[in-house]
Amino acid sequence: MKRSLLLVLQLLSLAVFGQSERQDRPLHVSGYLEAYYLYDFGKPDDHTRPSFVYAYNRANEVNINLGLIRLSYVEERFRANLALAAGTYMNANYAAEPGVLQNLYEANVGVKLSKEANLWVDAGVFASHIGFESAIGKDCWNLTRGMLADNSPYYEAGVKFGYTSPSEKWYIAFLVLNGWQRIQRVDGNHTPAFGHQLTYWPNERVTLNSSSFVGNDKPDSVRQMRYFHDLYGIFQLTPKLGLTAGFDIGWEQVSKGSAMYNTWYTPILMLRYVFTEKTAAALRVEYYSDDNHVIVATGSPNRFRTWGYSANIDWQVNKFVLWRTEFRGFNGQQGTFVKNGQPSSSNFALTTALAVSF
Repeated sequence: MKRSLLLVLQLLSLAVFGQSERQDRPLHVSGYLEAYYLYDFGKPDDHTRPSFVYAYNRANEVNINLGLIRLSYVEERFRANLALAAGTYMNANYAAEPGVLQNLYEANVGVKLSKEANLWVDAGVFASHIGFESAIGKDCWNLTRGMLADNSPYYEAGVKFGYTSPSEKWYIAFLVLNGWQRIQRVDGNHTPAFGHQLTYWPNERVTLNSSSFVGNDKPDSVRQMRYFHDLYGIFQLTPKLGLTAGFDIGWEQVSKGSAMYNTWYTPILMLRYVFTEKTAAALRVEYYSDDNHVIVATGSPNRFRTWGYSANIDWQVNKFVLWRTEFRGFNGQQGTFVKNGQPSSSNFALTTALAVSF
């Protein structure tokens, strides 16, 4: 462990001092750190947000959502990334991973397969091909992540074949994965999982995306096939106003070999308005339905049907620092939430976060 840490520090030193001497070096270092305070009006005794919230999930305390350091190496026909991270995001999302894998945010290598075509194969651990929100808050319109993002994979491990068209209007990828947000496979699982991604940019103002997952995330002895599709569009309506609309839907077998499936789905709509170079605001409305608790287990026997809404204001302090504040609410079935130790049908929270990136 000490030798591994020493190697990482040496690589960081090389990247930092190398860049100071020559800006054209292929090795680069970057980092991100986001501290936050979230006040949950329900005052949970364990300081934990509802079970379906995986980012900014600690309540009524100051904490770090995500702190990471990344090394990137990029040449014409080779690329590699290594990122180590810590924070409440890592604790919540990587809880099923063993040992040091719980701090492995990203680790992958890629090779360009053709001199002429933009065709790559990448292998390792990388960001999920599903969804438009990532773990890095500054890259998202809202301070917190939507239910759609929190309850679909943030990361994945496997092999990805990706192709970008000469016009750069189309991107298509095919993936072979270890599972649904898994680095290490579930014990007893030998079922391969697959995914696809198709992205189209008809112009600089519009992004259209279709992504999927097909696989089993349980031991083969109780295999339940899961089929999932993610669809979204991002539209820059004016230079200042943007719109994002998304819809996820999934099916999972009720039991091994069954012809019956449990279904869950979630639509989301977001608006973002940029007032000045330093200030912006965003609104979000979303709905999540998971009647059979395939993805969301609340501990309540009631169906999980929940509306969510939020509003945030952003201030870009400088090119390195972003300060954000957000109000968020949920309304669902009785018993979905807890307020002052008693079952409740609603939950409200106020969050402020300070993010630094370099």
